[in-house]
Amino acid sequence: MSGNNGNKLMQRISYACGTFGHDIFYMMVSTYFIMFITSNLFNTEDQSHNEYMIGIIMTVILVIRVAELFIDPFIGNTIDKTNTRWGRFKPWVIVGGFVAALSLAILFTDLGGLTTSNPLLYLIIFAILYLVMDIFYSAKDVAIWSMVPAMSFDSKEREITATFARIGSVFGAQLVTVMVIPIVLFFSKDANGGVGDANGWLAFALIGGGVSLLGAVILGLGTKEQASALRENKKETTFKEVFSILGKNDQLMWIAITFLIFCFGQDLVNSFQMYYFAYILGDSTYLSFLGIINVIIGLLAVALFPVLTTKFKRRNLFFYSVVIMIIALIIYAFAGTNSVLVLIAAGLFNLPQPLVFLVVLMTITDTVEYGQLKIGHRDESLILSIRPLVNKLSGAVTSAIVGFTAVWVGMSGKATADSITDSNKMMFELIMFAVPIVFMLIATLLYKTKVTLTEEKHAEIVKELERTWKDISK
Repeated sequence: MSGNNGNKLMQRISYACGTFGHDIFYMMVSTYFIMFITSNLFNTEDQSHNEYMIGIIMTVILVIRVAELFIDPFIGNTIDKTNTRWGRFKPWVIVGGFVAALSLAILFTDLGGLTTSNPLLYLIIFAILYLVMDIFYSAKDVAIWSMVPAMSFDSKEREITATFARIGSVFGAQLVTVMVIPIVLFFSKDANGGVGDANGWLAFALIGGGVSLLGAVILGLGTKEQASALRENKKETTFKEVFSILGKNDQLMWIAITFLIFCFGQDLVNSFQMYYFAYILGDSTYLSFLGIINVIIGLLAVALFPVLTTKFKRRNLFFYSVVIMIIALIIYAFAGTNSVLVLIAAGLFNLPQPLVFLVVLMTITDTVEYGQLKIGHRDESLILSIRPLVNKLSGAVTSAIVGFTAVWVGMSGKATADSITDSNKMMFELIMFAVPIVFMLIATLLYKTKVTLTEEKHAEIVKELERTWKDISK
């Protein structure tokens, strides 16, 4: 028995190593890649040309991410049909991790000066590279999180596994926040107002991508799927059925829409924070202090997740988390250049984020069995592809908003905190704080009225499947 517990522990740790590296990569793409583009990629003397090129890049990213709305479900469907001696998911994690890391490292360059010597060719190559990176990152993302329902059917056991995974991902994401400025500035020849130069950003991409790939390898070596009759499909979902299957799973659709709107608000604030520290607070090095704070409180929040869900249930935990985040944004909005108050507000805003993620992840995971009973066949990766799809769509939309806003209020190129006018600072803060509050309130209303799949209902569904699955799946 102790040996079995030891194997479970090692599997959870290996899984956490994979999500640790995976969220390092996610933060690089969703948050700091945009900072590199607006501060370093286009740095000619012609500011109007720089702003034009930044606008084109933001549009390209947005178009690719929106197009992935139609690609990701097919990626999930393909993973569901995978059958290798290494399992269904691990090949996608490792191969996807390698290709995505290599592509992103190249994207953190000007492709040998093409941004100035041949901008049109640069844009074409950029679009191809970004699409390749995004597709393989998607495959890795879907495969990693699809392993949760493949490891256990019990909601509590899933929560423990997901807690380990989220501890790894929180640590990885916040470690990026701690290390990004020190790494970039250490390898930069020009501090460039605290945002570094191209050399520093390339070093950051290589280090982050390498760690991400290492985590994928550890996950591949240390995890194992659970064999169960409930995971055996008598019929597979065809490409033609993909969207109809998703549409029939009403609880999946409602939690996905809720999470998307919530992420619009959350991601806007997270993506704007580096700009706030550099151009409002006037000292980007404080971002590392925030990263340390977020590591501590994030790990604490995630570690307490199983206890909190037992005491409050997932629904209430979601509501309480949103209340805390809105209070944090109100404090943040009035903090101004008070660095202590800024750090308190930013830390408080980050505190519930991993809890909301886990509530949503567990609900989406439980819709696997909900759909299995309702539709008659099991689609683990197809259903779990919706969560990363939501994150990426939100990341694309918010990145575009952040990029255009940065240009609009003068926070691009060689700008400094002193060069930003008071009116532009006010407009920036309005977009950073007021707009996210509106999104979060809308998401809360949807969650309260439309999402009805609870832990108790899921347990009933699993019992019914255990009793009838052989007959249903014939």
